[in-house]
Amino acid sequence: MEKVGIVGFNQVKMYSDANYGRYEMIFEAVRGALDKSGLKKKDITTVISCTNDYYDGRTISNLFTVEVGGGYLADESKCEMDGAHAVLYGLMRILSGNHKLAVIWSGSMPSCYPYHSTRLYETDPTWERPLGYVNDITAGGFQMRAYMEKFGVSKEEIAKVAVKNRKNAAKNPLALAEAQNANITVEDVLNSEIYSDPVTELMVAQPCDSIAAILLAPERQALKITDNPVWITGVGYSQEAYYLGERDLSISKSMEIAGKTAFTTAGIKDPKNEIDVAELFEAYAHEELILAEALGLADKGKAANLNSEINGDLAINPSGGAIGGNPPCATGLIRIIEAAKQLRGEANGYQVKGAKKAIASGQIGMCAQNNILFTLEGSD
Repeated sequence: MEKVGIVGFNQVKMYSDANYGRYEMIFEAVRGALDKSGLKKKDITTVISCTNDYYDGRTISNLFTVEVGGGYLADESKCEMDGAHAVLYGLMRILSGNHKLAVIWSGSMPSCYPYHSTRLYETDPTWERPLGYVNDITAGGFQMRAYMEKFGVSKEEIAKVAVKNRKNAAKNPLALAEAQNANITVEDVLNSEIYSDPVTELMVAQPCDSIAAILLAPERQALKITDNPVWITGVGYSQEAYYLGERDLSISKSMEIAGKTAFTTAGIKDPKNEIDVAELFEAYAHEELILAEALGLADKGKAANLNSEINGDLAINPSGGAIGGNPPCATGLIRIIEAAKQLRGEANGYQVKGAKKAIASGQIGMCAQNNILFTLEGSD
């Protein structure tokens, strides 16, 4: 089977309030990805968008994005999950043999809609939704508390993850300005406002405005476009139970399954020692630890002991991760873009030395209910 490569990408800088049109942002992301790769509109054979009808406030929310997203007179479709899931959709279209260039774009503008209110529609409509006690905010507190109590992890250890990622974000020019802080301390994180006890505000991946785009092509076409493609070597995904009470929130079973599938496909037997960089979608600081453990990068309850700095034993979220900016529907796609930057040696200011293999993840649902993981390799 022919390999599939990432041949281009582009991301609009993240803003708490972008203050300009969403359609302009989509055009900027897609047009920029094509321009940087030396491609034209006519080269596109399929376009996949990733948006959400609830976020956009209308059904068929891709209706007016076809033209600006490059889908006019091309095969066009939509994925209503995370941008990483849309990349899987694009990957399958390329592997079908019917397409030579797939454009995948995703993102939204939570400055224009009530993000947390829309996420209430993820809850049970009979018992949970009318009361509102179970929601995406309180769920984060349930998850962190479960993890801390099961493994004896302290708030200080989790706060260190937020410190690392916000310092990393300060090196990333595309990160959310409010998330960038080169001088942040553990005390700053612990003393910030309570979000959902024990989660504090600075442990949270703040929803923000942005659009990102990526280009996929089959091997022969990819090598014509660039001499430095990033190859997708494996992918796995899994979803857990709908009700939080039916899940062990201290671990991520869906990421364990996703990781095993992706690693098996890529021929990775020892991820901790074979992976050079990981871009993990952590909706909260504690989730970086939970997801890293699920992937075998550390023993259960021990991820806080892993040196995951940019020049550490295994760099995790050198871009700042989702804590560096979390545009709904685009965050997982941005993790893939950031991993690709590392493998191409283009992560200026936060480059991991000698990065050859990377992983990138996306998620949807409360407490990372559904996880998807990509394994990536750079060109020799």
